[in-house]
Amino acid sequence: LAETSRKLFGTLYNTYNFFAIYANIDAFKYEQSDVTPMNERAEIDRWVISKLHSLVKETTAAYADYEPTKAARLVEDFVIEHLSNWYVRLCRRRFWGNELSQDKKAAFETLYECLQTVAQIMSPIAPFFTDWLWQNLIDTKASIHLSTLIAANEKWVDTTLEQRMEWAQEISSLILSLRKKTKIKVRQPLQKILIPAIDKDFIEQVDKVKTLILAEVNVKEIEYISDTSGIISKKIKPNFKLLGKKLGGKMKLASEHIQHLSNEEINQLEQKGSFDISLDGEIFNILLEEVEIISDDIQGWLVATNNGITVALDIHISEGLKNEGFAREIVNKIQTERKESDFEVTDKIILHVQNQLVLNGVLNSYKEYICNETLANDILFSNDMSNAKDVDINGEILKLFIQKV
Repeated sequence: LAETSRKLFGTLYNTYNFFAIYANIDAFKYEQSDVTPMNERAEIDRWVISKLHSLVKETTAAYADYEPTKAARLVEDFVIEHLSNWYVRLCRRRFWGNELSQDKKAAFETLYECLQTVAQIMSPIAPFFTDWLWQNLIDTKASIHLSTLIAANEKWVDTTLEQRMEWAQEISSLILSLRKKTKIKVRQPLQKILIPAIDKDFIEQVDKVKTLILAEVNVKEIEYISDTSGIISKKIKPNFKLLGKKLGGKMKLASEHIQHLSNEEINQLEQKGSFDISLDGEIFNILLEEVEIISDDIQGWLVATNNGITVALDIHISEGLKNEGFAREIVNKIQTERKESDFEVTDKIILHVQNQLVLNGVLNSYKEYICNETLANDILFSNDMSNAKDVDINGEILKLFIQKV
């Protein structure tokens, strides 16, 4: 219960709080008569609305079958994995703009619609929290339990868009797992991702969300390679627990056959999701989830595979990438200082830093970027830093002090 409270209710509360902070700054008010048409919204808006209406359809069916636990899990997955961990994080910059542009307005409307609908869907299983959320969103004293649940709108469900965004999420997850494995922070830019192309449609779909992937994992470029390129070597082994039930006494024979599959045969299995093997004249269909595929790392790269998708990450860090990583780390430390000093998100600052041999060049080269990200009017260098705080910038100590303008 405590874990559900922290994960679902905590995430939903934080998502609403994020919306409320920036909506109040921009004096945003949802007006049904002036809402941005769906075809004029950004693709990521259309994606999350598509997921939302798929959710409405699935949870309505779950309630009709008297399965509230299934409905709750569907809501939890949407709120945590899609709304918070993907949509809000990737759209943060849209909410940070100085004026209420059309794109920013559409982002507010999309997030508002998601929060409102999620509140309605959750109301049978979380009556008090959703009533609080509803009344804050709608600015009313009327109970959510007197409202009519929105019906799933099939014309807003785009399965192709959902599929390519699912690929984007899977690729991003694999890259982030590789970063974690080698302890390279996400703030440290890297140069390239290699992705073996499953087919032409896969390349076209992933290319449409390439910008989102690169921004999410902080890598400069994606390169698609053919399955026959031989750059990535794969090994395969059977899942004895799953296959043992299916194959019985033929398990040993099947294991030898599976472990001798070629790279090309493994690629075909990943593409099709299954393959047939002949054991003593009898044909058995082996599913992708009944085997484990392991990709070998190649020199200077890390490789990961899941759900039929393989990625290779270039982990070489050039001097230019290293300096950009310093700049991003400096921004992160300043943002932490702003928060700990209880500054408002709109407060302008002056950044005071001590002359420092290694980081002076970074501060000068990336001055515009650092100032834009932290709302700093200027960066001033000084040798007298009696009020400064020592911060660790990837192993380099920098004395800094932020002054509110």
